[in-house]
Amino acid sequence: MIKRLRFQGFKSWQDTGNISMGSLTGFFGTNSSGKTALLQFLLMLKQTVETTDRSRVLHTGDEHQYVDLGTLYDVVYGHEFPSKLEFEIDWSRGKDLRVADPEGQPRQDLFRTRKVSAKASVDCNETGAAVQSFLYTVSLPEHTYAFGMRRSANGGDQRQKRYQLVSRGYDIRRTRGRAWPLPAPVKCYGFPDQVNAYYQNAGFLSQLALSFEELHDSVFYLGPLREYPHRSYVWAGDRPQDVGQRGELAVPAILAARRERMLIGRGRGKRRQTLEERVGQWLSDLGMIDSFNLRQIAENRQEYEVRVKRSIEATEVSITDVGFGVSQLLPVLTLCYYAPEGSTIILEQPEIHLHPSVQAGLADVFIDAIHHRDVQIILESHSEHLLRRLQRRIAERVFSSDDAALYFVSVSQGASCLDKLDMDLFGNIRNWPKDFFGDEMADLVAQAQAQMRNEDPRS
Repeated sequence: MIKRLRFQGFKSWQDTGNISMGSLTGFFGTNSSGKTALLQFLLMLKQTVETTDRSRVLHTGDEHQYVDLGTLYDVVYGHEFPSKLEFEIDWSRGKDLRVADPEGQPRQDLFRTRKVSAKASVDCNETGAAVQSFLYTVSLPEHTYAFGMRRSANGGDQRQKRYQLVSRGYDIRRTRGRAWPLPAPVKCYGFPDQVNAYYQNAGFLSQLALSFEELHDSVFYLGPLREYPHRSYVWAGDRPQDVGQRGELAVPAILAARRERMLIGRGRGKRRQTLEERVGQWLSDLGMIDSFNLRQIAENRQEYEVRVKRSIEATEVSITDVGFGVSQLLPVLTLCYYAPEGSTIILEQPEIHLHPSVQAGLADVFIDAIHHRDVQIILESHSEHLLRRLQRRIAERVFSSDDAALYFVSVSQGASCLDKLDMDLFGNIRNWPKDFFGDEMADLVAQAQAQMRNEDPRS
C-alpha cells in the first residue's frame, strides 16, 4: 500500500508536497487542474518498471502503455531544459522484507521491516534523462542506501562524473583491488549488477529494488473511456492480469475466476461468493439489473454472451440491449474483486456514464472491497454524489475518516496546487473549497429571481 507520495517537476506540478495516502484516496477539482497527472505519475513509474529496457530511466509511454505522456519535453514542468524531476514514495508491504546480515550469524537479520521508502532525482535535457541519485530507506533499524553521481577530482566535466554507493546504518565495504567506474543505475531505481563485485557485502541491495518493483506490479489501472458492450465475447482460456485499461478484459477475467473457483469473502457469517456472483449482486443492489449471467454460446465454443434481466418479471436479454451504464460499471466492479488482495487500484472517473444514485453506490463498493479484500483505491472523480455517500458512511461509522485521504486540486499562477480536505469524525469537511462542485446556491437564487419576474404581471 502506498503511504506517501511526492514529486517535483512533472507536468503542471512544480511540487506536490507530501501527499498522505489512505485506503481510499480521492482527487477532486476542476478540469485541467492537474488531477490526472497525479495518477499518470504513478502509471509512468509502473510502465518504467515493466519495460525490458534496463537503460530506460523513465518510460513516458506510447499507444501500447498505460499512459502516453509524449517526450521528456512534454513531461517536465514548464517545458524547459535542463530540468530536474524528483520523486519520493513510501509504502508498506503485506509481509516482512527480511534481509539476512551478509556477515552475521546464520538466520541473523540485517533488517526486517514492512516499511520502505524510495526517492530519486533525474536530470532531464535535450539528450535524454540521467539519474542523478536514488536512495532507499528502511526501518527497524533505520538504514539508508544511496546510489548517485559524484564529481571526480580532476574536474567538473560531465564526462568525469562517477557513480558511488553511500550507506548509513550499515558499513558497505569495497572489494580490495583497483577501483573501476560503476555504471549508471538500472532504470531510475535499481543498483547495477556490478555493485555486487565492487563491494564485498552489498548483494542484498537488489532486494530493495525488487520491493520497489513488487509495489508497482501490484498497481492496477482502469481508465475513463471504456469499451462498448458486445453481443459475444471470446475467451480462449487465458487468465488476464487485470480487466484492461478500457475494461475490455472484464468478461475474460470473470471466466478465468470461474475456472479457478475463486471465492470472495464477505465478512464473518456470510457465505463466500464467486466473482460472478459478487459482480451480479452489486449490479442488482445498485439498481442496474435484476440478474446477471455469463454463458457459453454453444458447447466447445470460445464465444460467450452476457445475459441480463432488468427486473424479475422481465425477459432475459443481451447486455447490449440494456442501458449503457451496465457495461461501464462492469469493469469497475470486476477489477475491485479480481485484483489480488492487497493491490492498489487506480480508477480514473469511475462514475462516468452512471446515474447519480449509482455514483453514490460506488462509495459502498469501494468500502466493501477495502474492508474485505484489503485493497487500496486511488481515484480521480468529479462526482459529488460519490463524495456525499462517503461522508455519510463515515458519519455512520461504516468507514473511518482516518482511512480516507481526500484532496482538492486547483491551479494558482500556472501551477497545480493540492489542498487536503479536513474531514472530521462525522464526515463534515471543515475547509470546503469555494465552488467545489459549482455554485449551486447562485443557481437556486437565479432560478427564484427568474420565477418572481415571470410571475409579476408588470413584467
